Amino acid sequence: MTGMREARIDLAAVTHNTRTLRDLAGTRELIAVVKADAYGHGAADVARAALAGGATRLGVADIREAIALRDAGIEAPVLAWLHDPDETFVDAVARDVQVGVSSLAQLHAVARAAESTRAVVHLKLETGLGRNGIASQDWADVFREAARLEDEGRLHVEGLFSHLSNTSDDDDRVQVRRFEVGVAAAEAAGLRPAVRHIAATAAAIALPEARLDAVRIGIGLYGLSPFADRPAADDPAAGIGLRPAMTLRARVAAVRRVPGGQGVSYGYAHRTAAESTLALVPLGYADGVPRQASGAGPVVIGGARFTVAGRIAMDQFVVDVGDHPVAVGDEVVLFGDPAAGHPSAAEWASAAGTINYEIVTRIGPRVPRVRAEGASPAGETGAAAERG
Repeated sequence: MTGMREARIDLAAVTHNTRTLRDLAGTRELIAVVKADAYGHGAADVARAALAGGATRLGVADIREAIALRDAGIEAPVLAWLHDPDETFVDAVARDVQVGVSSLAQLHAVARAAESTRAVVHLKLETGLGRNGIASQDWADVFREAARLEDEGRLHVEGLFSHLSNTSDDDDRVQVRRFEVGVAAAEAAGLRPAVRHIAATAAAIALPEARLDAVRIGIGLYGLSPFADRPAADDPAAGIGLRPAMTLRARVAAVRRVPGGQGVSYGYAHRTAAESTLALVPLGYADGVPRQASGAGPVVIGGARFTVAGRIAMDQFVVDVGDHPVAVGDEVVLFGDPAAGHPSAAEWASAAGTINYEIVTRIGPRVPRVRAEGASPAGETGAAAERG
């Protein structure tokens, strides 16, 4: 490890997770979701690793994210589904970005943008999540207009999709049935979408009837469970072999021997019980380490597990290691692969009262992303990967 902090990204784990989930789902296609800079892991590198593992398409939230993938030389189909109210879709059509359409107005805007080339769209149906998507009372009008625009050669409806609430299997099944009604209505209007998708990682693992033509894999791509709020024995993702792709680590920046009763960090929320050693870790909430995990976040130093002592500050936090031998420069692991003895992102989520998605996604740009040695973006080995 060089530098005082880093997020080590294991791209071979991304490739493995993609292959594992595609084999499990058994779908014709898999959409690898790399929005929000691939949940903080690095969008372009993760996209390549997922494609190497069998992903056939990529998914992002907005068009800017999709164009960044194109600028990185990635030519695979990319779908973007969340748009500015004034979006013209000109850049999306010009860069061959597939557009998720949630309203008749968006459909018309995409058609206007398709002057010299046909646009490719996926119509998003609202099936009960209460977010974006075409309302059921508008399905008939949108399907009819989409069919007309297809006949004119302005656009092609390649897909229909929706998003599940993950409230319960029964709630999700209700949404799947609503989606099937929408698919039937679209076909009755003359549309022939080749890609129907409603399952994200949770349903891809636990709800076979939701898998359809494709599954959208987000959190599972990064080796984390979408069921982390359940007891471990009740986690459907347990045992399928997903491997966490991010290890957040730093080096001890300072060591101080202090007497009993020493206050630690702002507000003295922690005081040493006896003479002890304090280790300073150069990561803080500016780097995405949640302040809410003050006094609770787990770390490993020298093979021993400790808990953050006192409040997490903007740039640093303190660990009270007692009499454990610690030196400046020693490695500190906040989270990574539990199989390697590391705390998990889920443990940090529990400490902060949030979810594992947020823990990895919020890691800030001040933390360098370093590729694991031996793994290139395409899952290859070699010196270039070792350089990070």
